[in-house]
Amino acid sequence: MMLSMTKFTLLSFITSMEEFFGNTIPVAEGVDRFVEWITETFNWFFDPVKNDFGNLIENFAELLASLPASIVILLAVVLAYFLSGRRFALPVFTLVGLLFIYNQQLWEQLMFTFTLVLVASFISVIVGIPVGILMSKSSLAEAIIKPILDFMQTMPAFVYLIPAVVFFGIGMVPGVFASFIFATPPVVRFTNLGIRQVSKELVEASDAFGATGKQKLFKVELPMAKTTIMAGINQTVMLSLSMVVIASMIGAPGLGRDVLSALQRAQEGPGFVAGLSIVILAIIIDRITQNLNKGKA
Repeated sequence: MMLSMTKFTLLSFITSMEEFFGNTIPVAEGVDRFVEWITETFNWFFDPVKNDFGNLIENFAELLASLPASIVILLAVVLAYFLSGRRFALPVFTLVGLLFIYNQQLWEQLMFTFTLVLVASFISVIVGIPVGILMSKSSLAEAIIKPILDFMQTMPAFVYLIPAVVFFGIGMVPGVFASFIFATPPVVRFTNLGIRQVSKELVEASDAFGATGKQKLFKVELPMAKTTIMAGINQTVMLSLSMVVIASMIGAPGLGRDVLSALQRAQEGPGFVAGLSIVILAIIIDRITQNLNKGKA
């Protein structure tokens, strides 16, 4: 009797589960309604960002593009020289690489790409470091924020383009938004890791000397975690740069647009040149941020 009741209960449970999963859960519809609600509710925020902030970014990029290329190249070479510990490998590569980009008539596109990376990286760092500090100070905050960072890092980058376009239209602003989401996790994780790895003896010594929480953070923990945090910033900048081509799909100007155009027209030569220009910019930025991390300025 008990065996028959168990079988009946099990079969009922299986039937109920089949009926439940046989009906599609309206996840997509729910997301659509949620995004529509956000768009309507925070329209007062999205419109000024799209217009005013977008104009500011474009004006800054146009200002950089209007500067004489020779002056910009000279400044970049001098910066590379001093940050590399007065060695010549990085300055020479910077000089040759930037002259090549200028020779290929991609200078204006380079300035727009650099602006996109600079703005996205700056926002990521401004937001990411405080969040990383919060994670390092609270295990509860770390437990809540970690899954969000996992989601941000594992979600395909193309998916970020959808809310970016819905909220901000097309242009530089949605490109910055998508790059910000994609590139922020490393600086958050590395900041959290760096502060948590600070020697407990140093922290206890600062407590013994009566240091406040603010003094302990800014005079002990952040300086000791500087190398790790700078490594996170380096990764954030490189991830922002990796979004250049993807952001071009939603109207962001720059070298990514040339790559996308060459792909659409099956033009191997122009695509290679634009891609090589992105590689040159990536190497220059990577080496400069690495040398900043080494403290060779």
